Amino acid sequence: MSTYKKEVGTAVQNFAGNYPGAVEGQLWYDSTNKDFKYQYANVTTSGTWRTGGNVNTARFALGSMGTQDAALGAGGYTTTQVAVTELYNGISWTEVNDLTTARHGLAGGGTQTSGVVFGGYITTVQSLTESWNGTSWTEVSDLNSTRYTLEGTGSSNTNAIAFGGIIPPTTGATEKWNGTSWTEVADLNTARYALAGAGADNTSAIAAGGSNPGTFGGDGAFTEIWNDTSWTEVADLNVGRGGGLGGAGTVTSTLVFGNAPPTVGATESWNGTSWTIETSLSTGRTELGDAGSDNTSALAFTGESPPNTTATEEWTGAGQPIGAWSTGGSLNTARKNLAASGTQTAGLAFGGDESTGYTESYDGTSWTELADLNRPRQLLGGSTSGTTTASLAFAGLYGGNPTTAVTESWNGSNWTEVNDLNTARARIGGAGTQTSALAIGGYTTVNVGNTESWNGTSWTEVNDLNTPRYSMGAVGVDNTSALAFGGKDADPGAKTAVETWNGTSWSDATALNTARQQLAGAGTKTSALAFGGGPPNTAITEDWNGSAWVEVADLSTARASVGGLGTISSALAIGGETTTLVAATEEWSSSSNVIKTLTD
Repeated sequence: MSTYKKEVGTAVQNFAGNYPGAVEGQLWYDSTNKDFKYQYANVTTSGTWRTGGNVNTARFALGSMGTQDAALGAGGYTTTQVAVTELYNGISWTEVNDLTTARHGLAGGGTQTSGVVFGGYITTVQSLTESWNGTSWTEVSDLNSTRYTLEGTGSSNTNAIAFGGIIPPTTGATEKWNGTSWTEVADLNTARYALAGAGADNTSAIAAGGSNPGTFGGDGAFTEIWNDTSWTEVADLNVGRGGGLGGAGTVTSTLVFGNAPPTVGATESWNGTSWTIETSLSTGRTELGDAGSDNTSALAFTGESPPNTTATEEWTGAGQPIGAWSTGGSLNTARKNLAASGTQTAGLAFGGDESTGYTESYDGTSWTELADLNRPRQLLGGSTSGTTTASLAFAGLYGGNPTTAVTESWNGSNWTEVNDLNTARARIGGAGTQTSALAIGGYTTVNVGNTESWNGTSWTEVNDLNTPRYSMGAVGVDNTSALAFGGKDADPGAKTAVETWNGTSWSDATALNTARQQLAGAGTKTSALAFGGGPPNTAITEDWNGSAWVEVADLSTARASVGGLGTISSALAIGGETTTLVAATEEWSSSSNVIKTLTD
């Protein structure tokens, strides 16, 4: 006889209320509410495009390949054809060795370390093929059919497929590459150019959309699947288009995007059977570069907007985990303007009161009072990547007195005064560890951009922020890598300014979506959260991927002057102020669950 335990591997637990120990899909009985319940992962219901790092050279009609975090774009057209090759690492683009022959209207297939590009146009149509080994390009055997504005895909520089394009006339010719030569195989059923393509290798590909005025009077919606022998027509795109749209994925999981008037940013997702209209690109464009592994992870870059654009966008599809805030244990003493360090399950909160200098540690459930700071203060900075046994506190306001330069070191039991900052200040940003920290900006009698680096013994003045400000959020692993965001300067109102620190100088980066001061953060220079702040008090949380911010789930309680610690996947928001001081702690998880009650 089959039982629930036999089939699922767990018994039906009896629990008074929601069962915190439940795993995904596990059923339990809520004896308080007399209901059967289960939980499942909370995931996105629709996809979205997010801003990525800009390419260095604005262009269109280039060859491209790779994945969202490891892409390659080569060639293209600016005001003339170019040979520029750039690589993307998920954050920024880097120029590497150029193509042997500059051209545009080419196609490509493979990976960032092993690929091939083919065809194109200079002053005449080309059949050139070049192989990429991760470092440089080498000319290899030409295509059999000279053409441009074709499409292609592949898995490496020894495995690719080319299809469609203009010879002229428009062609459906298909050729397979084996690393040495091209072999003509079965044509597309519908000849076309400027189409989208995707696929895992030269035995499996999808062709969608494209143009051929002679065949269907303009832009088409036709979709065909390649099975290593022939092309088969399948369900059409919802929006017919050509003009160099982008495509990424496999024959069962594809994303097509770009060039659908009037927005030229339309996006559609293929599940192996049919197309679904998705969220459009933020920057509509034609003849763009593309990369990606499936319909949940893709990259769109460059293209003609017009004018030529450097914009990069990253696609996250439906079904991805959603982060959320949940209630944690409250501080023993409600307060604002505190500093914090550590992790979600081993955190330290200190300061935020000008009379006692409270210090509390968090074990993932509750806060415990520890020894106070020697110099009670608020609006101080701290080593965000410190620990419950090794942290640093510096600057701040105390007892209504002027700003202080006092620095204190924590050993797990007590605070010890060490060497002062060079410049006394408050409302400061802090990052790093007990032995490698950064003190950022702040307020003396004016906003300042002063940055000081701590080596475990003393502070050294280094290069200032580009935008002097105070009451900003800051994170960083040490004194060579940090991120400062938001805050306030001499102009009225909060700021969206973001800067990154490389150990020597600050560089301006993509701004926050929401201007604010008195906010907090968690994470690193390339992967961070920004949350809370004001005015007015806000619950907004933004996620930083090293190149851009996107809004995610809000705090449960809107507040400013909040403390923060942790990572992008596991963080704490601590204390702060609404209309009164609060002791509330909220815990961030990059993945969360939904509890479902079974009904008749």
